[in-house]
Amino acid sequence: MLLRQLDVQRIVDLDSLPSDDQLQLWVEKALADYSQDAEVVIRIVDTQEMTELNSQYRGKEGATNILSFPFELPDGVEGIDLLGDLVVCAAVLEQEAKQQSKALSAHWAHIIIHGVLHLLGYDHLTDDEATEMENKEIVLLQELHINNPYQEKEING
Repeated sequence: MLLRQLDVQRIVDLDSLPSDDQLQLWVEKALADYSQDAEVVIRIVDTQEMTELNSQYRGKEGATNILSFPFELPDGVEGIDLLGDLVVCAAVLEQEAKQQSKALSAHWAHIIIHGVLHLLGYDHLTDDEATEMENKEIVLLQELHINNPYQEKEING
C-alpha cells in the first residue's frame, strides 16, 4: 500500500476552507496513477503572502490562486518522498468561484488537483500540454461528480 501524507498549513482562518479530509481526497485523486509514496504540503495563505510569493517566484504582480513548488531531490539523497508544496490563496479562490458562478468546493477541488498535477510534471505552457492537463483534470473531477471547470458555467450541489 502506498503512503500518502498530507501536511496542511492554514495561515488564514475562514469557515469556507475545505477540511483536511476533503484536501486529502483531492490530493489522492490526483495521485491515483502515481505509483510511489508521496508527501504533499498545502499552505493556505492570505492575499499578501500570495502576492509576495507570486512576485518572488514568477515575477508577476498580484495574487494568484495557486503556486506549485515541486521538490527536487538533491543528488545522492534517498528516502525522501516529498512530492512538493502547494500554496493556495483562499481569497482568490473565493473571488474566482463567485465570478465564474462555480460552487466553492468544486473550485477548490479543481485547483488542488491542478496543483498536484503540476507537482507530477504536467504543465500548460503549450497548447498540447494545456489540452493534456485540462483533459486529465476534467476526468478526475468527473470521478468526483464535479462538472468540467472549463465550461462557462458550472452547477454543483
